[in-house]
Amino acid sequence: MLKNSRLRQENSKEESESSRTPLENTARLNVEQVKEKLGSSGDLINRFIQHNENKYAFAVIHIDGISSTKIIQEHILEPLLTYKSFLDAGSLQDELEQTIAISNIKVKKTLEEVLSAIVSGSTVILIDGDTTALVLDTKEIESRSITEPTTQTVIRGPKDSFTENIRTNTALVRGRIQSPNLRLDSMKIGEVTQTSVEIMYIKGIANDSIVKEVKQRLENIKIDGVLESSYVENFIKDDKHTPFPMVQNTERPDVVAGNLLEGRVAIFIGGTPYVLVVPVTFTQLFQSSEDYYQNQYIGSFLRLLRLGAFLLALYAPAVYIAMITHHQALVPTVLLVSIAAQREAIPFPAIIEAFIMEMTFEVLREAGIRMPRAVGSALSIVGALILGQAAVDAGFVSAAMVIIVSVTAIASFALPNYNLGITARILRFLLLVVASYAGLYGVLAASLIIGMHMCGLNSFGVPYLYPVAPFRLKEQKDVLFRFSIESIVNRSSKAKGRKT
Repeated sequence: MLKNSRLRQENSKEESESSRTPLENTARLNVEQVKEKLGSSGDLINRFIQHNENKYAFAVIHIDGISSTKIIQEHILEPLLTYKSFLDAGSLQDELEQTIAISNIKVKKTLEEVLSAIVSGSTVILIDGDTTALVLDTKEIESRSITEPTTQTVIRGPKDSFTENIRTNTALVRGRIQSPNLRLDSMKIGEVTQTSVEIMYIKGIANDSIVKEVKQRLENIKIDGVLESSYVENFIKDDKHTPFPMVQNTERPDVVAGNLLEGRVAIFIGGTPYVLVVPVTFTQLFQSSEDYYQNQYIGSFLRLLRLGAFLLALYAPAVYIAMITHHQALVPTVLLVSIAAQREAIPFPAIIEAFIMEMTFEVLREAGIRMPRAVGSALSIVGALILGQAAVDAGFVSAAMVIIVSVTAIASFALPNYNLGITARILRFLLLVVASYAGLYGVLAASLIIGMHMCGLNSFGVPYLYPVAPFRLKEQKDVLFRFSIESIVNRSSKAKGRKT
């Protein structure tokens, strides 16, 4: 089937090449065709240049807003207005390339290539009497400046983050890894949007089979538009039905640089400040860049703290429901009497009470995100304090349940990977239902099912639980504990695609 798909791709590529329209010999006719294809857009700027000292006529076309007007005026229009052709040193194209002060100049021969260059921000020069066009790189799209990360903040470490400009993002990583082995492969994804996607890896460190697999999966994406990195993530991840994150996304250049040094592959997508990193392992999601900027003992403590927060966010409500519903003997007598007194006037079963509180908090969390920033924090405080206290006073929920839900919510915020926190929230509801019917036995059975599911996951050929399962003793220096930098001299093989 793979060979058949490749044959279909090659056939479609040959058909598209054969259906391309060659440029006409007249510049004005080519301009009319461009206007017709682009619908005579109001932001399409074209200018004819012809003067007595030059027998050639030129048509300069670009789209206002995505092309640099200053570069076009100073380095394209002014040289053409004073251009005199002698044709002593070579062809007309060679003379123009020596006259125009633009570093990146390409020659195109078809109308489709010209249209693609114009809509991507380049400037096209059509020459009267020639069936070729010069494409000049003048792309300049307005974007925000480099700011501090908003979702992955650290106390100690770099304060820069990616922007929506893909070239700015690649430059931030190149500034950290100034090696000639750093590779950057480009492609376009999206039949309509033609979004720029670039693959970055270090030659000699990254596994060639993983790099090849990443390129193949990206090339197989067939979609009209890519508006955010999640579009690409959904196509390239191994298991599309698992709730666990199979691709890491980050807005920090230092995180991308560190992963590249470990042999992973970074995927840059134009128009989004988040870069994808593959392959990913489960233990990698608990790591923060600050772990390597702090003392090894502090880094190890924080990493264990995050793991404990994940387990707390996942199991706390389910264990509470199981113990007060099915295993009261496991609860200390004094605490059990206190909980029973609180629940004496509660009209709902414990599972309904838990669902009410969990869903209320999820609604408050979502409302705080969607509300304007000026009132979002106030809404969260009002919802958490006033509504929680009012619900206890009104007898809808018990104070113990409010504490459990609050601790669970705080624990989910301690995770460095936002998608991992969402996974804990989703599985928490499943464990709640199981705990209400089967108690701790049901929680244990559900945990075994989740564990077996995770053991069966792979990310670009790397087991998801590596190096815990399969267990590798030498790889444990940077899993639960962060050993000293001197001891982690050997590059981890978890990103090298080894299957054992």
